[in-house]
Amino acid sequence: MRHFGQALGELDRALQGFMHPGAVRDLDWDLRHAARSRSRLHCIKNPARRAIVERFIARFEETVQPRLASLRAQVIHNDANDWNILVDAETTRKVTGFIDFGDAVHTVLIAEVAIASAYAILDMDDPIGAAAALVAGFHEKYPLQAQELDVLFNLIAMRLVISVTFSASRQDQTDENPYLAISEAPAWRLLEQLDSMNPRLATGILRKACGFDAIEGAGDVRRWIADNHKTFADLVRPSAAILNKVIAPFGDATHEMTIASAEQRPADATRWWDEFSAAHHVPLAIGPWGELRSIYTDCAFESRFIKGQRRTLHVGVDLVMPAGTPLYAPVAGTVRSVEVEPDPLGYGGLVMIEHTPPGCPPFLTLWGHMAHEALKRLKPGDKLKAGDLVGYMGADHENGGWIPHLHLQMTTDTQLSASEIIGVGEPEYREVWADLFPDASTLAGIPPETYSQQGMSKARIIAKRKELLLPNLSISYTDPIKFVRGDGVWLIDNFGRAYLDCFNNVCHLGHSHPDVIEALTRQAALLNTNTRYLHDNIVEYAERLTGTLPEGLCVASFGCSGSEANSLMLRMARNYTGSDQAIVLDWAYHGTTQELIDLSPYKYKRKAGKGRAAHVYEAVVPDSYYAPEHWPVEQHGKRFAESVAEQLDAMRKAGKGPGFFLAESIPSVAGQVFLPDNYLKEVYAMVRAEGGLCLADEVQVGFGRVGSHWWAFETQGVVPDAVTMGKPIGNGHPMSAVVTTREVADAFNNGMEYFNTFAGNPVSCAVGLAVLDVIERDQLKENALNVGNYLLEGFRKLQQQFDVIGDVRGLGLFLGIVLVTDRKSKAPATALARKVADGARERGVLIGTEGPHDNVLKMRPSMIFSRANADFLLEVLKDSFTAALK
Repeated sequence: MRHFGQALGELDRALQGFMHPGAVRDLDWDLRHAARSRSRLHCIKNPARRAIVERFIARFEETVQPRLASLRAQVIHNDANDWNILVDAETTRKVTGFIDFGDAVHTVLIAEVAIASAYAILDMDDPIGAAAALVAGFHEKYPLQAQELDVLFNLIAMRLVISVTFSASRQDQTDENPYLAISEAPAWRLLEQLDSMNPRLATGILRKACGFDAIEGAGDVRRWIADNHKTFADLVRPSAAILNKVIAPFGDATHEMTIASAEQRPADATRWWDEFSAAHHVPLAIGPWGELRSIYTDCAFESRFIKGQRRTLHVGVDLVMPAGTPLYAPVAGTVRSVEVEPDPLGYGGLVMIEHTPPGCPPFLTLWGHMAHEALKRLKPGDKLKAGDLVGYMGADHENGGWIPHLHLQMTTDTQLSASEIIGVGEPEYREVWADLFPDASTLAGIPPETYSQQGMSKARIIAKRKELLLPNLSISYTDPIKFVRGDGVWLIDNFGRAYLDCFNNVCHLGHSHPDVIEALTRQAALLNTNTRYLHDNIVEYAERLTGTLPEGLCVASFGCSGSEANSLMLRMARNYTGSDQAIVLDWAYHGTTQELIDLSPYKYKRKAGKGRAAHVYEAVVPDSYYAPEHWPVEQHGKRFAESVAEQLDAMRKAGKGPGFFLAESIPSVAGQVFLPDNYLKEVYAMVRAEGGLCLADEVQVGFGRVGSHWWAFETQGVVPDAVTMGKPIGNGHPMSAVVTTREVADAFNNGMEYFNTFAGNPVSCAVGLAVLDVIERDQLKENALNVGNYLLEGFRKLQQQFDVIGDVRGLGLFLGIVLVTDRKSKAPATALARKVADGARERGVLIGTEGPHDNVLKMRPSMIFSRANADFLLEVLKDSFTAALK
């Protein structure tokens, strides 16, 4: 069939531009005049057949005839049937020529394809598929236009209409005329089959065969969905992305739930699902788009396109949840129809909504198996905003006799009515249905990972880690999570479950931020080298970075990790002061190298730690929650600073002077400790008076996280002698920085070169610039402050509900909740903190625990965290506390 199309395309391409006076004539067999068949309608004696022909003529007059003048026209053969084709004698499959140009006429080009198709597909089991092959062959040799393909189906039918009406009109005089009677019976059989088809779906098949979208704009709709998915409202609450979910067994013909559904025993199917859901803590089952389902055995699922075949390819998305589950519009729209499809195994309650978002062609959503209450509440023309209630999942007595679920389907063809939208299609036309009825998973909030798991199983990865990696490389959670993708504030596991990430503060702007990705890939495609060569990026980034800092902090150097940055800062300090004597805060953590572990009580005081080194002096953590009750609050800073004074005194007695005081501006692993007012002012003054430097570790808390300032030390009204940055600096790209004063930097220039192979490379600096750009452009400091204050208010409300919450603390998006067994003794509730954190994980939120007793819930979400995200976090915390305290 394709070869035939190719030969015909070559013929017409050769005829392009040819003209002869005899070709310009009035010919009844010219498809432009197909409506003349109406005058012969009365000759068809069979009323059913006459009605078929009348429908095709009416459609031609309404939808095809007005378009003909805009279509390409030329001389065509006009009768390429199997009597007029020459084929290769040996194979009989290759067309070698055409004969009988007696019907040649100057008319629309697409008529050539229609006429050839009409004859070629007679008595084919899949006539439209056969026509599609012919059309594709023609298109290869003589490209067709989309507007020509849009009228092709109806023109194929009209060639048959002309033939059968002529045959009927002359039957009395020409009973023995083989030409007029040729193919009449097969023509009627084909007309009857074409009449049963939806012409818009058939046209989609023909368009797709030539490489066009099955309908104009289908690709644009899919792209809009992909580009805007983060703006969609949740279809179910919580979002389908967050819920633990499995694939519904509708595709397994042997499964008891599937068998019960096919046998119209919805109560039994529902009973199985309810028991499975409860036993495995799985509230949602998904029926995927594109799944082959042998469950569809009813005659209603017989194919209209392929004789003797059933439709088995599911072209919607099913969400199985309890009857009565509310369902919400993910995007704004207008109600197109609300109806009940009463047939067994039909849709039951059925709602159709038209969506016309800016920048996107219009599309429809179909909501099947709904509760009938929607009929009373909604009417055509009603406007729905994103997030508005559409309806509820129907029980089996109102949803067509199925297990309660939503069949959600999209269509890019807004001319289809609800009854014309097929929920199941032929597998042969999968690509066509993907255009006409795109996968609605993204619209429903279902991550693609739900449908296919890539890579190794969790058990295999764990085994390989034990075999290949250091054994003291820890894994979070007793039941570890395998994450495969990050998207903004979400991390998605290998089963398509999304977790709200409130813990991993490296992705400062959210996971996979497009601006960072673009900056990295653009520069990586151009050049990446080291700092011994000149490049704009490093000086541009240094200028931008130092511009965020107080005056005096003006010289930058770069590294690849926070540990590298802190290590370099220590070298600078020891070089400047000539002393390695250090004062740190208890339970501090500053990095992974041995010299930094020696300065990290969090490491050296725990298992396998070697204790405090002789050159290290340890001051108490200035945590106001644990301050003696008799201390006035306004004196906490001064009183806690006395511990540093004691360390300085101990140094003096040992005949030593301080090299430096090193502290996180907000001690993190110590329990999200916010320093009391004036603490650093007091400490810095003491240390500097003794000749030491004051060093700020902002690796965790910098870059606007506190909201009120770029850097957390600024909240104390001080300026350190050097400051380090890491983690959020590259939004996941490994980089870090030290910024110090000119005086300290010049002293470090002692003749020994400082060189770091990868630090400050053009790619890293491009990434760093992108991070600064986004923070400033999107006003993320302000967002951190606003959302952080909102969360703190929510935490305080939780504190009023749960006595185990001893303290809530935070600034911007650096937050903590202290859990105690009772508020008077303030004894740490370590086990409870772990239960709450685990409960949050079970409900789709990632938080951590910190502090010397692991009794502080630690939250440090990305800077794009929204109020909606905050509401979900607060809801999950409330539920997790309630469950943990039972």
